[in-house]
Formats: sequence, structure tokens, C-alpha cells
Amino acid sequence: MRNLLAITKALSDESRVRALMALQDGELCLCQIIDLMGLAPSTISKHMTLLLQAGLVERRKEGRWHFYRLARNGVPAEAKGALKWVVHSLRDEAVVQSDSEKLSRIREKDLEALCACYRS
Repeated sequence: MRNLLAITKALSDESRVRALMALQDGELCLCQIIDLMGLAPSTISKHMTLLLQAGLVERRKEGRWHFYRLARNGVPAEAKGALKWVVHSLRDEAVVQSDSEKLSRIREKDLEALCACYRS
């Protein structure tokens, strides 16, 4: 029951679902997610922590940078099913398409320069 409640809580916010959809094409630095969503770093950090606690994403740390990707190692069945459902249900949504286009431009940016603007 606890896993299901954590997953439903994580999926109950549009920003968290958009972040999940953004991770479909691979790993992103927290700064890239911040740039995509246009929200405060502390807000995005909290959203990503909830997704992590629900088992929907994985995080790795490289120096001071945090990178996120869709969960794939030891994922509970509930999280795996939820990820599949979300991706299938929302792949044609206008906001997801818009985010994908914006993300293409964000991925072209220099990561150090992008992250520097969120550390000052």
C-alpha cells in the first residue's frame, strides 16, 4: 500500500508528471529540468525528491550536480506499471510536445553555464 500511495502522490502534480515525461529521452541534470519547467530550484528539487521516493526516477551525483533518469534498476512493479501508463497516456499531449521541443534546445546549451546561473 505504501508504494502505491507514494506513486499516486508523485503523479498528482502536473510539474512532476512533466518532469517524468521529459526524462523519456534520457538523463537530465537538475538544472536542465529547472530551465525546462521555469520554477524555482528548490521547488524542482522537492518535486524530484518525491519522484525519487516513489521509485519513478533514479538520481546520481557527479560533484555538485544531480542527474535524474527514469527508474530502471530494481523498480517496484507498481512504479514500472505507473511509468508505462503515464508515458502511454500523455505522449501526444500538447504540453509534452512543447516541453520536448524546448528540451531539445536546452540539451544544446553548455551544461556548466546553465548550472552556474542556478548556483549564484
